[in-house]
Amino acid sequence: MPALDAIRQQIRANYLPDEDAAVKRLADGAGLSADDRKAISARAADLVRAVRGSTDPRLMEVFLSAYGLSTKEGVALMCLAEALLRVPDAETMDDLIADKIAPHDWSAHSGSSSSIFVNASTWALMLTGRVLDEGEGGIEGTLRAMVRRLGEPVIRKAVAAAMREMGEQFVLGRTIAEAVKRGRPMTQKGYLYSFDMLGEAARTEADALRYHKAYADAISSLDSGSNGPDIRNNHGISVKLSALHPRYEVAQKETMLPVMAERLLSLALAARHSRMGLNIDAEEADRLDLSLDVIERVMAEPELAGWNGFGVVVQAYGPRAAFVIDWLYQLAKKYDRT
Repeated sequence: MPALDAIRQQIRANYLPDEDAAVKRLADGAGLSADDRKAISARAADLVRAVRGSTDPRLMEVFLSAYGLSTKEGVALMCLAEALLRVPDAETMDDLIADKIAPHDWSAHSGSSSSIFVNASTWALMLTGRVLDEGEGGIEGTLRAMVRRLGEPVIRKAVAAAMREMGEQFVLGRTIAEAVKRGRPMTQKGYLYSFDMLGEAARTEADALRYHKAYADAISSLDSGSNGPDIRNNHGISVKLSALHPRYEVAQKETMLPVMAERLLSLALAARHSRMGLNIDAEEADRLDLSLDVIERVMAEPELAGWNGFGVVVQAYGPRAAFVIDWLYQLAKKYDRT
């Protein structure tokens, strides 16, 4: 296995590889026997059947079936569903609804679903979009603006209710305490969560400090729910590096790296103290190399020696994923974290 530096060179060299060559390399390295492939296919089919047979499709599944994520409307719905749970005020909610609903062609989906709710929602989205998308000019524009203003509270309540129902399947809770409470039925069945704070990237130093404190508070809150010293039996926390520093970019590497590493180390130490794992979320591909610098720096800290709770999320669909996994494996071996 190549040394760490050599693998990093491979990672950088495969930022935009030839697709045919990349696929061939992965296929050649798969090494799956016919029996392995058969067993994997059978297991996957069993899982799909179990999911499909476990319950009637919920609202989210019905919407996905009607719209799909391959349409602009489907993407707009997903954005709206996830975002409305975190919108702080009515004015921002109105802006968000106008931005995500008005530009799209909802009429193309009218009557296409067997669900009465989805078809009713499609008509509502059509009407809402038409109200919000009207231009303004002269007396006619003034009247339209009045309709728009008068309609917004109704639109807001209706859309927010539907989107909140949908969004709850993506967002477990608005706070860690709420998420833990809602997740308790699954926890009692033996499931564990890696809680994600859903924070946006820090734009200012104040943002970064606020997000860092939120992560620290979340770790502290989860500490009370730990089930003993084995981190594999406890919940975990997921951290976005872009939330820990406002200048998470190559041009600012020299000044950013020590600060971000210090903040990440403090969270890792808190997680270790709380007997839980900490996972580094994957982010934009452009930041991968920079994120590996941060990860290597923190992993080398003597204070984390002997702790196997430091995890890294790898975007498996990326052309560099196999090299990243090789690099992480060698890094874990170097610091005896395997």
